[in-house]
Amino acid sequence: MSNYPFNPVTKALPATVPFVGPEAQERARGRPFKARLGANESGFGPSPKALEAMQAAAAEVWMYGDPENYDLRHALAAHHQIPPENIVVGEGIDGLYGTVAQMFVEPGTPIATSLGGYPTFNYQMAGRGAAIHTTPFVDDKEHLSGLIELAKQTRARLTFLANPDNPMGTWWDSGAVLEMIAHIPGGNILCLDEAYCDFTPMGTVPPIDITDRRVLRFRTFSKAYGMAGARIGYAIGEASLIKAFEKVRNHFGVNRVAQAGALAALGDQTYLRKVISNVELARERIYSIAAENGFIAIPSATNFVAIDCGKDTDFSDQILAGLLERDVFVRKPWVAPQNRCIRVSVGTDEELDLFAQALRETMAAL
Repeated sequence: MSNYPFNPVTKALPATVPFVGPEAQERARGRPFKARLGANESGFGPSPKALEAMQAAAAEVWMYGDPENYDLRHALAAHHQIPPENIVVGEGIDGLYGTVAQMFVEPGTPIATSLGGYPTFNYQMAGRGAAIHTTPFVDDKEHLSGLIELAKQTRARLTFLANPDNPMGTWWDSGAVLEMIAHIPGGNILCLDEAYCDFTPMGTVPPIDITDRRVLRFRTFSKAYGMAGARIGYAIGEASLIKAFEKVRNHFGVNRVAQAGALAALGDQTYLRKVISNVELARERIYSIAAENGFIAIPSATNFVAIDCGKDTDFSDQILAGLLERDVFVRKPWVAPQNRCIRVSVGTDEELDLFAQALRETMAAL
């Protein structure tokens, strides 16, 4: 076997990925899923205007995308009423995490995050050799004061918070997040993942403060805008911090089709409101399905619902296996005690009908 000259960080890392995709599972199973309810995608799809724009842009895909993402950045700036200098566009939030890791992390750099929280942030940080320190969830929510204490104790350079959270769907209101920001220790930056902010109740999302050097906020077109496959997101921060992305980011990482689709999707807020309404109705349906099977659905401010199966991870594993066997793709949290749950993305009426039937059959078999 060839002895490749990998760097020490790569040599030490296990060969893992944050998520096993449904396509890989379908290949292993030898058949497709009937309901795709595990990846927090939007089964309602993107705006028809976005589809039209992407179809038109496909004819120009022989050209590189605008490396400055000029039109989209300026449209986002107008949407948020901030200067474009406070916005950087990248290949989805996950791609932006990779750029952040490149900017701030070297072997041994301490990072503070939640045990059992969204794993791709950790994946990108570990890829640069970060020392990842965690604090557990409390009452199925990320522990804000615990994260601050952890950041202080470890002298963390970055702290990660998803609000709302994935995989539990729980959230903190704006006041609690602002209180956390006020206590961020010197030399630390809060990476605030707001991927699901479009689904949240009023008063959840703190106002954008482009002068605050302590916070870097992440948004995406993957969730409410229904463009997960296009891989496009953006970060908002203080101007000199955003400018630093220019030193290391992949300038041609966002393709023309994605840029055109995101620009058109942003311009169709009427369709966005329709999707948000559909998500609210679908969440209520999942709550009802959970109750019909004797389970408790954890209230969610996202496009998915964590269902408390009432026992331990072995029991939720059996339920997950039963759903997969019946061609319904869902996922579950991976750390105790959250792993007593399964996590179900919202979907169309037809998909939720399939989920309801598969869950009834699974519980009958168990």
